[in-house]
Amino acid sequence: MIRYLILFTLFTVASSTIMAQEWETDFEAAKQKATESNNPIILVFQGSDWCAPCIKLDRDIWSTDTFKAYAEDHFVMLQADFPRKKKNALPEALQKHNNALAERYNPNGIFPFVAVLDSNGKLLGETGYKKISPSEYISLINSIIP
Repeated sequence: MIRYLILFTLFTVASSTIMAQEWETDFEAAKQKATESNNPIILVFQGSDWCAPCIKLDRDIWSTDTFKAYAEDHFVMLQADFPRKKKNALPEALQKHNNALAERYNPNGIFPFVAVLDSNGKLLGETGYKKISPSEYISLINSIIP
């Protein structure tokens, strides 16, 4: 019985790791990855602990198996988070990095804000939270990409 419990636990951990969304937090690393894969960068500005539409976008789109499976081969996902609660504070260097991204791509401070970039960081288009299915959101992003 213990053997089956251990196998089940290992399988569960392996499955969740396989389907985890791979988010970059470093812009230069994201550009490098985008260049190597010839994929656009999806830069997401979010307030993970205070912005209700951000949380919905994460739950309804980014965290779905449909989106994660597609994004793995078609997008480089870059996250710029701006949490407000002290317990969720980012390291100072990452916060400065996110602030610089916001100055360049989200100067109006819109949350959530989704910027579609090429591998050089050129803005191709933008969107935000939409109450649509993951497949429709993928189509929306793809309509921005030339």
